[in-house]
Amino acid sequence: MIRAAQPKDCISLAALSIQVWLETYAVEGIRTTYSTYAISTFTESYFLKLLNHPDYRLLVSEIDVIYQGYVLVNLASDFNDNSNGFEVEKLYVHSKFSGQGIGRRLLEQVQKNYGDKFWLYTWVENESNHFYRHLGFTKLGLLSFEFDGQQIENNVYGFNGFRV
Repeated sequence: MIRAAQPKDCISLAALSIQVWLETYAVEGIRTTYSTYAISTFTESYFLKLLNHPDYRLLVSEIDVIYQGYVLVNLASDFNDNSNGFEVEKLYVHSKFSGQGIGRRLLEQVQKNYGDKFWLYTWVENESNHFYRHLGFTKLGLLSFEFDGQQIENNVYGFNGFRV
């Protein structure tokens, strides 16, 4: 079931985020900088603030009180200009549920609730690049930032309609 997040979800969303983030980015193992970032960023209060922020929307996927994943939308963020729509800031799915259509269903709910013009970015080395291209997203460009003394390059994708 996909639904709007509630305050009671925030602690579980924090734990899910730490798990997904570390599996995605700490591919060589756990480093102090990775641990510090994940634990200090993904907190219950972080998610509570998002729930109370007028620009953010947070949807969760759960079944039998098990959190499978979530999508975080920032309605005020744009890439280059507002013609690319709003930003899907995070689409996190627990690895146990990968390949079961949860990410797609979350994005379909985003489209239904907020519109079909949106963009997102993902690390160039992330397996999710294939997922987004498979769904019909189009590469719009690159976005880079520094983390732990390294430049992290990300592909930026725009929504171009789901492929069957």
